[in-house]
Formats: sequence, C-alpha cells, structure tokens
Amino acid sequence: MQERIENLIKLQRIELDRARLNQEARALPAESAQAEAALGAAERRSADVSAALNREDSIRTRLEREIDGHRQKAARFRAQLDAVKTPAQAEAIEHEIQFAGAEIERLENEEFASLERTEAREAELAESRAQVELLAASLEAVRVRAAARQQELVAELAALDEDRGDIRQRIDPEFLNRFDRLASARGTGIARAENQQCTGCRMGLRPQTWNQLREGELLACDSCQRLLYWDPAFAPAPKAPQPEAVPGAGRAIRKPRQAGA
Repeated sequence: MQERIENLIKLQRIELDRARLNQEARALPAESAQAEAALGAAERRSADVSAALNREDSIRTRLEREIDGHRQKAARFRAQLDAVKTPAQAEAIEHEIQFAGAEIERLENEEFASLERTEAREAELAESRAQVELLAASLEAVRVRAAARQQELVAELAALDEDRGDIRQRIDPEFLNRFDRLASARGTGIARAENQQCTGCRMGLRPQTWNQLREGELLACDSCQRLLYWDPAFAPAPKAPQPEAVPGAGRAIRKPRQAGA
C-alpha cells in the first residue's frame, strides 16, 4: 500500500480517536451535573419532610392549647352548676359542658392523627437523610473519578496531537486539504473500497474505478467524494478449485439383461 494512503489512514484513525476523547471530556461535566441534580432533589425532599414535621409539631401545639381551653371552660361550667337556680340554667350549662367535651374529643382525635402522620414522616425523614448521605458520597466519587479521567484525557490527547502533527507533515498539502474538508463535512475523509462498494457511503463503484483502486490508485468516491483506497488484506480469499467431474460419474449402473427375457 502506498505511503500516502497509509498516512491518510493513520491520520483518520488519530482524528477519530481525538473526537472520541473530546466527546468523553465534554460528557464528564454532565455526569457530575447529573449527580449534583440527584443530590439536590434528595436534599429538597428531606427539607420538605422536615418542614412537614415542624408543621405537625405546630398543629399539635395549637391543638393542646385549644384542648386545654375547652377543659378549663368545662371546669368553670361544672363549678357553676352548684349555683344554678332554674332547670333552664342547668340545661344550658349542661349543654356547654357537653359541647366542650365533644370539642375535646374531636381535637384529641386530630392530635392522634397528627401523631400518626409524624411517625410516618419521621421514617420518611430518616430514609431521605440516608439517601442524601448516599448521594453525597456518590457525587464525591463522581467528582474524583471525573478529575482523574480528565487528567488521563489531557495526556492521551497530547500524545495524539503530537502524532497528528507528525503525520500531517508527511502528507501532500493537496491531499491533506481534501482530507480536512471531507472530514469536516462527513466525519471521515478516507474510506476503504470493498466488494466494489465505498464503505463510507455503501454506494457501488464503477468497474473502471474498482479496477484502478485495485491497482493501488487513490481516487474519490463519485457519491460521497471521500478518498477511496483498496486494501488487499480485506480481499476475499480465492475459492478452492473444484475437482473436474468424471464423465459418466453419478449415473446408475445398468443391470445386464437375462437371456430369454
């Protein structure tokens, strides 16, 4: 294979490796951002649960205050029963005492419901805080891994850039410019011809082009314009010769005719 073709193939391999590494480097911040977003969501959930617990505490404080008020009111009404002078007054006081008792029962039920919600919220808060700790540790691990990988990528890219500069100096400016233009437009600038097709765009090649490529020429694909080359290493192995058929082989043997038949 010509040195020019070999250098172009090496250059394309380097360019593809550089593109892959640069893409990986661009993805590193996204991985950290995703871990940060997950941690932020867990922290907000934990804060919401904590705030809900505080609201339940405030609710029970208010309920206790109201219950205490109704108990005091009921106690005052009971103390007034000894001083009533008419059945109507006694009936009114009894009504107030019953009302206070009903309110106390209702408020105590609300308080019990609040305690049940608090118990569930406390379990949820413990779970959310454990999740926050787990995600915080995961984020730190992602950051450490991303920083280490970033350093590796910088070193790998530096080595590729050095090889890239050396290879580019060995290629004729005319072909180098064509390669750069095609690689910028199509992602690759050179493609192998195989089975009378361009492996870059999978379009068929004219017989004359195919024959010229097999003679070692570097041509342009009529469809995608990529530089085309032929590599004999990818040529199909020739078929093994088949044995010649023996005349009459495979025919059924005729039985001799019996006398008098």
